[in-house]
Amino acid sequence: METENIIQILIMTHVVFGSIALISGAISMITKKGDFLHKKSGTVFYYALLMATIISFIISSMPNHKSPFLFFLGLFTLYFIIGGYRSLRFKEKNASFWIDKIIAYTILFTGVFMMTYPILFEGKINSILLVFGAVGILFGIVDLLLFQNLNTIKKNWLKIHLSKMISGYVATVTAFIVNQWNFGIWSWFTPTIFGNIFIVYWLIKLNRKKL
Repeated sequence: METENIIQILIMTHVVFGSIALISGAISMITKKGDFLHKKSGTVFYYALLMATIISFIISSMPNHKSPFLFFLGLFTLYFIIGGYRSLRFKEKNASFWIDKIIAYTILFTGVFMMTYPILFEGKINSILLVFGAVGILFGIVDLLLFQNLNTIKKNWLKIHLSKMISGYVATVTAFIVNQWNFGIWSWFTPTIFGNIFIVYWLIKLNRKKL
């Protein structure tokens, strides 16, 4: 079988898992948090997006399909969904955080590489990688600071879970828009803007419940 045929099979498989992630993620966000449908759709979203992301790494590294943008977006997606999924365990009494610290360091160094990659290899600054790289560094630093106070982590596990899982969904929507209706730099930033508004809405809602 020729390489291009294999790539096309991978792309179709990626699209299937990505579509499942888009649908199940939407269901998880609009259903009542903590109920049966939310948990099941959230689990489907996690594993579907995990598979789609892993396949995207392979595709974005193949001949005639190399894309540092989508590769880095995949790293961001993994950071968000794995971190969001693992945050469900933060409330446990004997929760371990060493894996999460490794993830935090990974996204921090990934952010540095994203910012410097176009400068080192292309001799120019790329605004998209610059912004997302800075975001990666910020997330990594915030995570590492949080892990210095485990009581804060345990009290705010739900906020961490919602923020990262929604961010993972935003990354999925971003990849979909970039591939289907690419309208320049706004293809990358528009989902992030609306996603952050949605995250802020939920954080405010959670804070009000504690009052």
